[in-house]
Amino acid sequence: YTEAWDADKTSIHVMPDTPTILLAKANAANVSHKLYVQAWEDAKKKGYDLRADAIPIRSAKASRDIASEYKYKEAHEKQKGHYIGCRSAKEDPKLSWAARAMLLQNDRLYRKAYNDSKMQIHMPADAMSVQAAKECQTLVSDVDYRHYLHQWTCLPDHNDLIHARKAYDLQSDNVYKSDLEWLRGIGWLTEGSVDVVKAKKAQELLNERLYRTRPDEIKFTSITDTPDVVQAKINTLQISNV
Repeated sequence: YTEAWDADKTSIHVMPDTPTILLAKANAANVSHKLYVQAWEDAKKKGYDLRADAIPIRSAKASRDIASEYKYKEAHEKQKGHYIGCRSAKEDPKLSWAARAMLLQNDRLYRKAYNDSKMQIHMPADAMSVQAAKECQTLVSDVDYRHYLHQWTCLPDHNDLIHARKAYDLQSDNVYKSDLEWLRGIGWLTEGSVDVVKAKKAQELLNERLYRTRPDEIKFTSITDTPDVVQAKINTLQISNV
């Protein structure tokens, strides 16, 4: 009964441009991992440009410095409380050196001789140093420096007046922007910047939900009069129990 059908199965030829074959090829391309990551592999081959003042580089340098300082002080932390061989603190060279350094750095002891001798100094009022100090104080005094000039007027199109206005505008702009100089060179990341927009676009391109269309969502209508469909109907009728 099935001998003729088995013989016909080996001689059936399906055209490569039928909807079933095209759908199978499209599904194979959609589920192919190699094609899915092809754009990412091509982007990796182009290399990247990472600035020396980028935020990840600064963070890595700071972490390296913290770890280096921890390793540098690790031996010292382990040796704490293990000093032996000295009967008193004066016999320990390290403690004696620390006490001597503390005395040298003590500001009260450092200024003791000066405080004891400064009340015994007598300086005449007409000494050269006193006169020079007074003249310097007069020169740097803000009260003596500001002498308001007389009120005078000039024509609005005078060359000196035009030049003074331009110089005043330039100086005013420099003073106005002086509080923003400390921001120059500082890394920043804000909403709407070029890097943030570029990252969002890259995320949209790499989003699997937006990039890949599931095969079951593709609308496809099979042709009812193709040879394989007609043959399938005939086979169904032949093997039907009814």
